[in-house]
Amino acid sequence: MGYIQNVESVFEIIAEPNRRAILSLLVSSQQSVGEIERQLRMPQPTVSKHLRVLREAGFVESTVDAQRRLYRLKPGPFQEVDDWLAQFRRFWSAHVDALERHLDRMDMNIDEHQSTPKKKKTRRRRRGPNRERGKGETK
Repeated sequence: MGYIQNVESVFEIIAEPNRRAILSLLVSSQQSVGEIERQLRMPQPTVSKHLRVLREAGFVESTVDAQRRLYRLKPGPFQEVDDWLAQFRRFWSAHVDALERHLDRMDMNIDEHQSTPKKKKTRRRRRGPNRERGKGETK
């Protein structure tokens, strides 16, 4: 039960769009609060609030560099999400494989259909009693 609750809290934390934006920035490199503010155009108190939540949840860690604090990602919570999603990956993998086989069969059927020359069917137009001379014309 603890594992599921932990995963649920992880999803609650990353559900917030500003936090996801911060996490996306930190994927490429560590960032200071000021750099995050500028790139996301968020006020400093908002950035600091979200970084605190992310730090307390174990998503990020910080180090002090002179007079600034640098934040970087920690893999732990992401690994928990990835572990939980693995069961669904197996599910989708089997379905995607089945879809691929089905599409391959369809392609083979289309190729066979196109490679065998067939007699072109012509459609005869049915002429009604008034169509021979034009509508409404009389003899």
